[in-house]
Parts: sequence; structure tokens; C-alpha cells
Amino acid sequence: MIQKPKGWKALPISGLILEGGNSVGYETGSWRALRPVIDTEKCSHCMLCWLFCPDGSIKVRDSKVSGVDLRYCKGCGICAVECPRQVIEMLEESQLRKEA
Repeated sequence: MIQKPKGWKALPISGLILEGGNSVGYETGSWRALRPVIDTEKCSHCMLCWLFCPDGSIKVRDSKVSGVDLRYCKGCGICAVECPRQVIEMLEESQLRKEA
């Protein structure tokens, strides 16, 4: 059975968090124009990228940076700016999609 779309009055007021932990259901990576690419060989694993990432997109395994969760990364570039070794490069998403 197909449900009829709800009208605007049924939508929650913007800015309300109706339940805790609901952010995992909102994959926002498709907004990205730039993608962080980490050179894990040169990374010192200082974790500053992880600390400053507003979306929690930096993946960590065994206390080391292991990559980026592109489902949630919006491409803001804060991780690249905060990286003291400059091992995070922000590359154009459209170019990376062409190469894939």
C-alpha cells in the first residue's frame, strides 16, 4: 500500500531533535564538492582531524586514523586545515568520481 505524503503541518518544526542518536540516519555525504584524501603513510595519527571534524567522519582503528566515512563527510575541509603535517588533501569530488 502506498502511503500518501504528509502535508506540511505534519512535519516537525525545524531545529528540533525528536530523538537522541538520530544523526546516523541522515547520510549527508552527497552534499560534498570536495573530498578529503588522507595519506595514511605520512600521517602521524595525532588525531587532530578526528577531534576537529564536526561530523565525526574520520575513521579510527587501533588508535590510528584509517580513513574517512564518506557517508557523512560534507567536505568542509576543517580536517585538512587542522592537520599539522598537511597529509590531508581536499580534492574535487567530481574529478574523483570520473576516475572511479
